Amino acid sequence: MSNGNGTVFQVPRPVVRKFLARPQPEGLGATVRRSIGRFELKYFDPFLALDEFSVSAPAGFPDHPHRGFETVTYMLQGAVMHEDFEGHKGTIKEGDLQWMTAGRGIVHSEMPAAQGTQRGLQLWINLSSTNKMIEPRYQELMSKDIEEVTRDGVRVKVIAGESMGIKSQVYTITPTMFLDFTLKPGAHLQQFIPPSWNAFVYTLEGEGVFGGNSKTASSSAVITPHHLLLLGSGGDGLEAWNKSSSSKPLRFVLVGGQPLGEPVAQMGPFVMNTQEEIDQTIEDYDNCVNGFENARHWRSEARRLYYDY
Repeated sequence: MSNGNGTVFQVPRPVVRKFLARPQPEGLGATVRRSIGRFELKYFDPFLALDEFSVSAPAGFPDHPHRGFETVTYMLQGAVMHEDFEGHKGTIKEGDLQWMTAGRGIVHSEMPAAQGTQRGLQLWINLSSTNKMIEPRYQELMSKDIEEVTRDGVRVKVIAGESMGIKSQVYTITPTMFLDFTLKPGAHLQQFIPPSWNAFVYTLEGEGVFGGNSKTASSSAVITPHHLLLLGSGGDGLEAWNKSSSSKPLRFVLVGGQPLGEPVAQMGPFVMNTQEEIDQTIEDYDNCVNGFENARHWRSEARRLYYDY
Protein backbone atom coordinates (compact mmCIF):
# COMPACT_ATOMS: atom_id res chain seq x y z
CA MET A 1 0.00 0.00 0.00
CA SER A 2 1.18 3.57 -0.63
CA ASN A 3 1.61 6.12 2.12
CA GLY A 4 1.27 9.10 -0.18
CA ASN A 5 4.94 10.11 -0.20
CA GLY A 6 6.28 7.74 -2.80
CA THR A 7 7.43 5.02 -0.40
CA VAL A 8 5.72 1.64 -0.31
CA PHE A 9 4.09 0.99 3.06
CA GLN A 10 3.96 -2.74 3.83
CA VAL A 11 3.28 -3.58 7.49
CA PRO A 12 1.85 -1.23 10.15
CA ARG A 13 3.65 -1.13 13.46
CA PRO A 14 1.63 -2.22 16.50
CA VAL A 15 1.34 -0.18 19.69
CA VAL A 16 3.32 -2.21 22.24
CA ARG A 17 3.19 0.11 25.28
CA LYS A 18 0.97 3.00 26.33
CA PHE A 19 1.48 5.63 29.04
CA LEU A 20 -0.66 8.50 30.25
CA ALA A 21 1.64 11.47 30.87
CA ARG A 22 0.48 12.91 34.19
CA PRO A 23 1.25 16.49 35.31
CA GLN A 24 4.25 17.01 37.58
CA PRO A 25 6.15 20.10 38.80
CA GLU A 26 9.32 21.12 36.98
CA GLY A 27 11.62 24.15 36.88
CA LEU A 28 10.39 26.99 39.06
CA GLY A 29 6.60 26.77 39.19
CA ALA A 30 6.12 25.13 35.80
CA THR A 31 4.12 21.97 35.10
CA VAL A 32 5.13 19.22 32.68
CA ARG A 33 3.57 16.00 31.44
CA ARG A 34 6.67 13.81 31.05
CA SER A 35 6.34 10.68 28.96
CA ILE A 36 9.91 9.70 28.07
CA GLY A 37 12.41 10.25 30.88
CA ARG A 38 10.04 9.05 33.63
CA PHE A 39 10.63 6.03 35.86
CA GLU A 40 8.72 3.61 33.57
CA LEU A 41 10.67 4.71 30.50
CA LYS A 42 14.02 6.31 31.28
CA TYR A 43 15.31 6.18 27.70
CA PHE A 44 13.96 5.26 24.26
CA ASP A 45 17.06 5.36 22.08
CA PRO A 46 17.84 8.00 20.83
CA PHE A 47 15.23 9.96 22.83
CA LEU A 48 16.03 11.10 26.36
CA ALA A 49 12.88 13.00 27.31
CA LEU A 50 9.58 14.29 26.02
CA ASP A 51 7.72 16.94 28.01
CA GLU A 52 4.43 18.64 27.29
CA PHE A 53 4.94 21.79 29.36
CA SER A 54 2.58 24.44 30.71
CA VAL A 55 3.92 27.60 32.29
CA SER A 56 2.67 31.04 33.29
CA ALA A 57 4.82 33.97 34.45
CA PRO A 58 6.66 34.31 36.74
CA ALA A 59 7.12 30.52 36.67
CA GLY A 60 9.51 29.10 34.12
CA PHE A 61 12.86 27.53 33.42
CA PRO A 62 15.54 30.04 34.46
CA ASP A 63 19.29 29.71 33.82
CA HIS A 64 20.38 26.08 33.45
CA PRO A 65 23.09 24.18 31.52
CA HIS A 66 23.10 21.37 28.94
CA ARG A 67 25.77 19.17 27.38
CA GLY A 68 25.79 16.15 25.09
CA PHE A 69 22.40 16.26 23.34
CA GLU A 70 19.82 18.40 21.51
CA THR A 71 16.60 20.04 22.68
CA VAL A 72 13.65 20.58 20.33
CA THR A 73 11.08 23.15 21.50
CA TYR A 74 7.79 23.28 19.58
CA MET A 75 5.21 25.78 20.80
CA LEU A 76 1.54 24.77 20.85
CA GLN A 77 0.14 27.87 22.57
CA GLY A 78 1.54 31.25 23.63
CA ALA A 79 5.26 32.02 23.53
CA VAL A 80 8.49 31.63 25.46
CA MET A 81 11.55 33.86 25.51
CA HIS A 82 14.89 32.13 25.05
CA GLU A 83 18.33 33.55 25.86
CA ASP A 84 21.75 31.99 26.37
CA PHE A 85 25.20 32.88 27.64
CA GLU A 86 26.52 33.53 24.12
CA GLY A 87 24.05 36.40 23.61
CA HIS A 88 21.62 34.43 21.48
CA LYS A 89 18.04 35.40 22.30
CA GLY A 90 14.59 35.39 20.76
CA THR A 91 10.93 34.53 21.19
CA ILE A 92 9.47 31.15 20.20
CA LYS A 93 5.80 31.77 19.38
CA GLU A 94 2.86 29.45 18.75
CA GLY A 95 3.73 27.05 15.94
CA ASP A 96 7.41 28.05 15.95
CA LEU A 97 10.32 25.63 16.31
CA GLN A 98 13.71 25.86 17.98
CA TRP A 99 16.14 22.97 17.38
CA MET A 100 19.05 23.58 19.74
CA THR A 101 22.23 21.53 19.63
CA ALA A 102 23.80 21.94 23.06
CA GLY A 103 26.91 19.97 22.10
CA ARG A 104 29.84 20.78 24.36
CA GLY A 105 27.87 23.25 26.42
CA ILE A 106 25.09 25.82 26.63
CA VAL A 107 23.63 27.70 29.58
CA HIS A 108 20.25 29.21 28.77
CA SER A 109 16.90 30.40 30.10
CA GLU A 110 13.36 29.66 28.84
CA MET A 111 10.65 31.90 30.28
CA PRO A 112 7.07 32.93 29.39
CA ALA A 113 6.87 35.77 26.87
CA ALA A 114 3.11 36.38 26.98
CA GLN A 115 0.21 36.56 29.40
CA GLY A 116 -1.66 33.42 30.41
CA THR A 117 -0.56 29.84 29.89
CA GLN A 118 2.25 28.99 27.50
CA ARG A 119 2.16 25.40 26.27
CA GLY A 120 4.52 23.38 24.13
CA LEU A 121 6.52 20.23 23.59
CA GLN A 122 10.19 19.78 24.37
CA LEU A 123 12.02 16.73 23.05
CA TRP A 124 15.56 15.76 24.08
CA ILE A 125 17.53 13.85 21.42
CA ASN A 126 20.77 12.11 22.31
CA LEU A 127 23.97 12.68 20.35
CA SER A 128 26.50 9.98 19.52
CA SER A 129 29.87 9.93 21.28
CA THR A 130 31.49 11.50 18.21
CA ASN A 131 29.08 14.47 18.31
CA LYS A 132 28.64 15.15 22.03
CA MET A 133 31.35 17.81 22.14
CA ILE A 134 30.57 19.64 18.90
CA GLU A 135 30.04 23.39 18.89
CA PRO A 136 26.53 24.52 19.88
CA ARG A 137 24.17 25.65 17.14
CA TYR A 138 20.54 26.63 16.55
CA GLN A 139 18.00 25.94 13.85
CA GLU A 140 14.95 28.14 14.28
CA LEU A 141 11.83 28.24 12.12
CA MET A 142 8.77 30.44 12.36
CA SER A 143 5.44 28.69 11.97
CA LYS A 144 4.97 30.06 8.44
CA ASP A 145 8.28 28.54 7.37
CA ILE A 146 7.52 24.98 8.50
CA GLU A 147 6.53 22.83 5.53
CA GLU A 148 2.86 21.83 5.62
CA VAL A 149 0.46 19.92 3.37
CA THR A 150 -3.16 18.70 3.58
CA ARG A 151 -4.52 15.69 1.72
CA ASP A 152 -7.68 13.55 2.19
CA GLY A 153 -8.52 15.06 5.55
CA VAL A 154 -4.97 14.76 6.89
CA ARG A 155 -2.78 17.80 7.59
CA VAL A 156 0.87 17.38 8.42
CA LYS A 157 3.46 19.91 9.55
CA VAL A 158 6.87 18.46 8.74
CA ILE A 159 9.14 19.57 11.55
CA ALA A 160 11.85 17.06 10.69
CA GLY A 161 12.02 14.32 8.09
CA GLU A 162 9.54 13.73 5.25
CA SER A 163 5.82 13.17 4.76
CA MET A 164 3.43 13.35 1.81
CA GLY A 165 6.25 14.23 -0.53
CA ILE A 166 7.58 17.24 1.38
CA LYS A 167 10.78 17.46 3.38
CA SER A 168 11.79 19.60 6.33
CA GLN A 169 14.70 21.97 5.97
CA VAL A 170 15.91 21.02 9.46
CA TYR A 171 19.20 19.10 9.53
CA THR A 172 19.20 16.30 12.09
CA ILE A 173 22.57 15.12 13.40
CA THR A 174 20.94 12.02 14.85
CA PRO A 175 18.59 10.98 12.01
CA THR A 176 15.11 11.96 13.21
CA MET A 177 11.54 12.44 12.02
CA PHE A 178 9.13 14.77 13.85
CA LEU A 179 5.68 15.13 12.27
CA ASP A 180 2.63 17.03 13.57
CA PHE A 181 -0.57 15.42 12.22
CA THR A 182 -4.18 16.60 12.39
CA LEU A 183 -6.87 14.22 11.10
CA LYS A 184 -10.45 15.27 10.42
CA PRO A 185 -13.22 12.89 11.59
CA GLY A 186 -13.17 9.77 9.43
CA ALA A 187 -9.66 10.45 8.09
CA HIS A 188 -7.10 7.66 7.80
CA LEU A 189 -3.30 8.03 7.84
CA GLN A 190 -0.51 5.79 6.60
CA GLN A 191 2.99 7.12 7.28
CA PHE A 192 6.25 5.36 6.45
CA ILE A 193 8.83 4.89 9.24
CA PRO A 194 12.28 3.44 8.50
CA PRO A 195 12.13 -0.14 9.80
CA SER A 196 15.31 0.15 11.90
CA TRP A 197 14.16 3.29 13.73
CA ASN A 198 12.48 3.55 17.11
CA ALA A 199 9.24 5.53 16.95
CA PHE A 200 6.41 6.78 19.14
CA VAL A 201 3.19 8.78 19.02
CA TYR A 202 2.17 11.47 21.51
CA THR A 203 -1.50 12.51 21.41
CA LEU A 204 -2.49 16.16 21.82
CA GLU A 205 -6.18 16.54 20.93
CA GLY A 206 -9.19 14.41 20.08
CA GLU A 207 -9.51 10.62 20.01
CA GLY A 208 -7.89 8.13 17.68
CA VAL A 209 -7.06 4.53 16.91
CA PHE A 210 -3.46 3.59 16.18
CA GLY A 211 -1.70 0.50 14.79
CA GLY A 212 -3.27 -2.67 13.52
CA ASN A 213 -5.18 -2.55 10.27
CA SER A 214 -8.61 -1.66 8.94
CA LYS A 215 -10.08 -5.01 10.08
CA THR A 216 -9.01 -4.58 13.71
CA ALA A 217 -9.30 -0.80 13.98
CA SER A 218 -12.95 -0.85 14.96
CA SER A 219 -12.20 -3.03 17.98
CA SER A 220 -8.97 -1.30 19.02
CA ALA A 221 -8.86 0.95 22.05
CA VAL A 222 -9.53 4.62 21.39
CA ILE A 223 -6.64 6.79 22.60
CA THR A 224 -7.29 10.13 24.30
CA PRO A 225 -4.93 13.14 24.75
CA HIS A 226 -1.65 13.10 26.68
CA HIS A 227 -0.79 9.48 25.90
CA LEU A 228 2.58 8.18 24.72
CA LEU A 229 2.33 5.18 22.39
CA LEU A 230 5.48 3.18 21.77
CA LEU A 231 5.43 1.54 18.35
CA GLY A 232 6.84 -1.95 18.04
CA SER A 233 9.38 -3.23 15.55
CA GLY A 234 8.62 -5.54 12.66
CA GLY A 235 6.77 -2.94 10.62
CA ASP A 236 7.56 0.00 8.41
CA GLY A 237 4.84 2.52 9.14
CA LEU A 238 2.12 4.02 11.30
CA GLU A 239 -1.57 3.57 10.62
CA ALA A 240 -4.04 5.86 12.41
CA TRP A 241 -7.73 6.73 12.21
CA ASN A 242 -9.90 9.49 13.58
CA LYS A 243 -12.99 7.51 14.46
CA SER A 244 -14.51 10.23 16.64
CA SER A 245 -18.29 10.35 16.66
CA SER A 246 -18.08 14.11 17.19
CA SER A 247 -16.64 16.75 14.90
CA LYS A 248 -13.37 16.98 16.83
CA PRO A 249 -10.08 16.64 14.96
CA LEU A 250 -7.40 14.20 16.10
CA ARG A 251 -3.98 15.79 16.62
CA PHE A 252 -0.76 13.98 17.52
CA VAL A 253 2.95 14.01 16.84
CA LEU A 254 4.85 11.09 15.37
CA VAL A 255 8.52 11.00 16.32
CA GLY A 256 11.11 8.48 15.15
CA GLY A 257 14.86 8.23 15.24
CA GLN A 258 17.80 6.00 14.43
CA PRO A 259 19.02 4.28 17.63
CA LEU A 260 22.58 5.07 18.64
CA GLY A 261 23.21 1.82 20.51
CA GLU A 262 25.66 3.49 22.90
CA PRO A 263 25.82 3.54 26.71
CA VAL A 264 24.08 6.47 28.38
CA ALA A 265 25.30 8.23 31.50
CA GLN A 266 23.05 11.07 32.63
CA MET A 267 22.98 13.50 35.49
CA GLY A 268 20.13 15.96 35.03
CA PRO A 269 20.94 18.24 32.09
CA PHE A 270 24.23 16.46 31.24
CA VAL A 271 24.19 13.35 29.04
CA MET A 272 27.41 11.54 28.19
CA ASN A 273 28.55 7.93 27.68
CA THR A 274 30.38 7.21 30.95
CA GLN A 275 30.30 8.32 34.58
CA GLU A 276 33.83 9.64 34.17
CA GLU A 277 32.60 11.95 31.39
CA ILE A 278 29.76 13.11 33.64
CA ASP A 279 32.23 13.85 36.42
CA GLN A 280 34.37 15.83 33.96
CA THR A 281 31.30 17.75 32.75
CA ILE A 282 30.38 18.74 36.30
CA GLU A 283 33.96 19.87 36.89
CA ASP A 284 33.93 21.86 33.63
CA TYR A 285 30.67 23.55 34.56
CA ASP A 286 31.75 24.34 38.12
CA ASN A 287 35.02 25.83 36.86
CA CYS A 288 33.50 27.51 33.76
CA VAL A 289 35.87 25.84 31.29
CA ASN A 290 35.71 23.62 28.17
CA GLY A 291 32.61 25.23 26.70
CA PHE A 292 31.19 26.84 29.84
CA GLU A 293 33.52 29.87 29.98
CA ASN A 294 30.74 32.42 29.60
CA ALA A 295 28.76 30.96 32.48
CA ARG A 296 31.02 32.62 35.04
CA HIS A 297 29.42 36.07 34.88
CA TRP A 298 26.27 35.55 32.81
CA ARG A 299 22.79 36.04 34.23
CA SER A 300 19.72 36.08 31.99
CA GLU A 301 17.43 39.08 31.84
CA ALA A 302 14.57 36.85 33.00
CA ARG A 303 16.53 35.71 36.04
CA ARG A 304 17.28 39.30 37.05
CA LEU A 305 13.68 40.34 36.40
CA TYR A 306 11.83 37.51 38.11
CA TYR A 307 14.20 36.00 40.65
CA ASP A 308 16.84 38.63 41.51
CA TYR A 309 19.71 36.22 42.22
